[in-house]
Amino acid sequence: MKIRVNNLKDTERIGKIIAGCLTKGTVICLDGHLGVGKTALTSFIAKELGVKEHVTSPTFTIIKEYQGKLPFYHMDVYRIESADSMYDLGYDEYIYSEGVTIIEWSDLIEEILPEERVNLRIIRISDDEREIKIDGKGYVFDKIAEELKNYENTVH
Repeated sequence: MKIRVNNLKDTERIGKIIAGCLTKGTVICLDGHLGVGKTALTSFIAKELGVKEHVTSPTFTIIKEYQGKLPFYHMDVYRIESADSMYDLGYDEYIYSEGVTIIEWSDLIEEILPEERVNLRIIRISDDEREIKIDGKGYVFDKIAEELKNYENTVH
């Protein structure tokens, strides 16, 4: 499934739709080039989940924890040395927790990602326009796909 977003307001709408489908233990894998809007989408999802703090990219800290309706974990694995080094950071405790985990640059740790997850890849079309490719496996992915079918900019 692909969705076209034409501005930040569209991105916020998509974030709200996604957030409304999330349950404890959800893992969202978020990929795309630098500056494409990964953290913006993450912040809209977090806001909808009741996170009051300003969400920023955890590029240098790798993992940031927030509290909302559910615990919210934001990972940026861009600077990670290897997928195995994620275990030293407590990867399992986050992924298999009662919270929601969003992993930016997840394709760098593909081999340790859970099978049931939501994959979002953001592609820059122009300065304002983005295309979000969505796929995945599991209950939450199915729920998101169902909700997004009715979104006006969905391309099947």
